[in-house]
Amino acid sequence: MTDMTDIDKANSVWVRLSEIRDAASLMELDSLVWDKQSTPSGEIQWSSREHYLQRCPPGSQIVAGIGEDICGYMGFSSPTPLQSNNHVYDINIAIHPDYQRRGIGRKLMDEMKVIAEKSGVRKLSLRVLASNPNAISFYKSCGFIEQGRLVEEFYLDGRFIDDILMWCPVPAFVRN
Repeated sequence: MTDMTDIDKANSVWVRLSEIRDAASLMELDSLVWDKQSTPSGEIQWSSREHYLQRCPPGSQIVAGIGEDICGYMGFSSPTPLQSNNHVYDINIAIHPDYQRRGIGRKLMDEMKVIAEKSGVRKLSLRVLASNPNAISFYKSCGFIEQGRLVEEFYLDGRFIDDILMWCPVPAFVRN
């Protein structure tokens, strides 16, 4: 990764929709970020570039970078193929460990809200393990609230962990 000061990093972050050329960097990012604290499946290892692109096609993620390096992404998709559920995006986010707590996640979230609003999406939703307080705090700071909890949903490292369901209204559609 590029060596820059925090001020330089905050000022030079770009965001855009994912492209096919991003696949290798995004696969590597997944292997760095996802573990038993952040996902019940543990480490995410993709079997091939083709498998990754099938599950995460170009345009299904917002990527953030500095210079030539991708340092984070936010995935988004409709939770079901039902037309009646097209007003919702399920989201997930990953930030390279070297770039966490530098405003990149917030920049991705802000861009996600703009894309959602332009697409007519009214609600963003996500799932987060109760054992991940930093992520929960970040989501709350972005306007997410708990909408449900799957109690003792996962058994990880010898203990039961709740799966928290959170949601946030998209700004243009905030209830009055």
